[in-house]
Amino acid sequence: MKLSGNIHIIRSVACAAVLFWPQSSALGAAVVDYSGLSIEQLMSVQITSVSKKSQSLSNSAAAVFVITTKDLKQSGVTTIPDALRMVPGVNVGSIDSNKWAVTSRGNNGRFADKLLVLIDGREVYTPTFSGVYWEVQDLMLDDVDRIEVIRGPGATIWGANAVNGVINIISKSAEKTQGGLVNLAAGDHERAIVEGRYGMALSDETHLRLYGKYFDRDEYTLAAGGDAGDDWDMVRTGFRLDSHVTGQDLVTVHGDLYSGNINQKMDLALLTAPYAETIDDEGDVSGGNLTALWKRTLSEDSSFSLQIYYDSTSREEAFEEEDRESFDIEFQHQFVLGDQNAVIWGMHYHYTRDDFTLSDTIILDPNSRNDSLYSAFLQDELTLIPEKLWFTLGSKFEHNDYSDYEIQPSARLLWSPQPKHKIWAAVSKAVKTPSRADTDIFIVTSVVPPNPPASPYPIVVTLSGNKDLDAEDMIAYELGYRFLPVPSLSFDLATYYNDYDNLRSVETGSLSFAHLPAYLELPMVFYNKDSGHTYGAELAAAWQALEQSKLSLAYAYHYSNIDDTSPRHQVSLRSETNLPANVDLDLWLRYVDNITESARHYEVDDYVTLDMRLAWQPHDQIELSLVGQNLFDSEHLEYVHEGYTQPTEVGRSFYGKVSFTF
Repeated sequence: MKLSGNIHIIRSVACAAVLFWPQSSALGAAVVDYSGLSIEQLMSVQITSVSKKSQSLSNSAAAVFVITTKDLKQSGVTTIPDALRMVPGVNVGSIDSNKWAVTSRGNNGRFADKLLVLIDGREVYTPTFSGVYWEVQDLMLDDVDRIEVIRGPGATIWGANAVNGVINIISKSAEKTQGGLVNLAAGDHERAIVEGRYGMALSDETHLRLYGKYFDRDEYTLAAGGDAGDDWDMVRTGFRLDSHVTGQDLVTVHGDLYSGNINQKMDLALLTAPYAETIDDEGDVSGGNLTALWKRTLSEDSSFSLQIYYDSTSREEAFEEEDRESFDIEFQHQFVLGDQNAVIWGMHYHYTRDDFTLSDTIILDPNSRNDSLYSAFLQDELTLIPEKLWFTLGSKFEHNDYSDYEIQPSARLLWSPQPKHKIWAAVSKAVKTPSRADTDIFIVTSVVPPNPPASPYPIVVTLSGNKDLDAEDMIAYELGYRFLPVPSLSFDLATYYNDYDNLRSVETGSLSFAHLPAYLELPMVFYNKDSGHTYGAELAAAWQALEQSKLSLAYAYHYSNIDDTSPRHQVSLRSETNLPANVDLDLWLRYVDNITESARHYEVDDYVTLDMRLAWQPHDQIELSLVGQNLFDSEHLEYVHEGYTQPTEVGRSFYGKVSFTF
């Protein structure tokens, strides 16, 4: 379903309503102030992504990292992918101004397909390739409560494609965003950012938030020289309503609309001379979503939730047009059984329909398809020794239209020999099911011009899907240790060994002759013939050196005998300093190791970069800030797209920002 042109008018009116809504004196509940929490309190922050129930970070038997509201503000980032650079074990590479490669524990790429991403429980990965179009996963960062990142499989709870990790972006309730906020920013790359949000109390039990956002970002530079032609802009608006209908019932309804123009310089193959062309493509993206969530507390030890959402997206690019609709419904129930068992179970149904209009170089057969996924999960957390030892056992049971039935069990053990020490271990199975592209796609990847007398005809290299493709399997072995020697210092270490089987491979066939136009075809087809392993270690440490100063360290080591698209070493060091006169100085130093991609014959050099944010609050309602990004390099390469987009370098940039609350 295409969104009509009138939706742009709706967006504009909604944005204006948010930005110029009259002032209200009702401020409601205050936002959680992470800046006032000690390291020890931050380790006890309640999270929900590991087991779909509230539990403290330190008591989670998984490699989990939380990005807080304060982290987002002090880092100076303006996008979700850039914020994920804080997380040990997560690799983020800018492909160009509007594209990213994001993964956890290896297998990175624009079309990375083993990472599940959710925004307030809504899955935002696309079934087209089981990956994420990161450029359209945007929201007002001031309204984000936290980003919970699980490195490693989360399939027992979340299902297929949560193989290497789960990213759950959780926004603040409307009750915690009362009053108004306006952000204005401008710089050399961030040419313009305009954001507005207003929250109001409709009653003592019901609160509403409205927001609008617009940005315009400049282009990067091609590695070969010249402008990349990848500037882009987007407008977005939305709302959230939270209502405590009764003392037992909470109802949340939220939705978003967006529209954007994404420019890109692309290399496309041609079947006739000159056999390739570079075009300046003006891509269009738009979409909308609506989610309703009902939570009911049955007793002190029992509750259930029911969530329903609808999502519609549209993309128009030079090589394809895609329209997609998705509908999702999920029920889950948690209860305590006796003194030892905390049980959670649930059922889930997901439906999606796509419709493609394609070019001569990309074909999907059929061009329209409906897919359904049914699943159920059951998990029991057993207290073996109170306050000392817990054992969690569970499994996801799933049916999809590509690989039929999948079972994904997991066993986790958490041991606390002393209150300051937590040791955990896990063994899990996860699968990545075939995507629409894996089974149904046909691509002309490149054309080799004629070279008489060796080859009087052009050679057309093609890549085809395989309708008999099976799911990719992974068994993960994890071991972790958390240590809080003093309230101002914490260490969180996670190690892993992942054993992969039935991985998607590309097998080359024999040359064949085709007519009209005459050419030789060299076919490549997807199969399940690869296997391999990865292993690594991730460390997150935090130290409150002084009351006014904090250091946060993240380090990751990753080895893989499967792919070489992720760096071996990554280091992130952030410092937060509160200076006199309401001045804050935040520094972020990062090192990323080199990448040598043998299959595509390119290398990305290692790089060191520094971001800086200087902020001053002259009044309780006003904050002024200056942000510099990538200060050590005038330009550097971070990742090379698997196809179409030419290698593009990230440049040094600055922007200034004014924030006004009322």
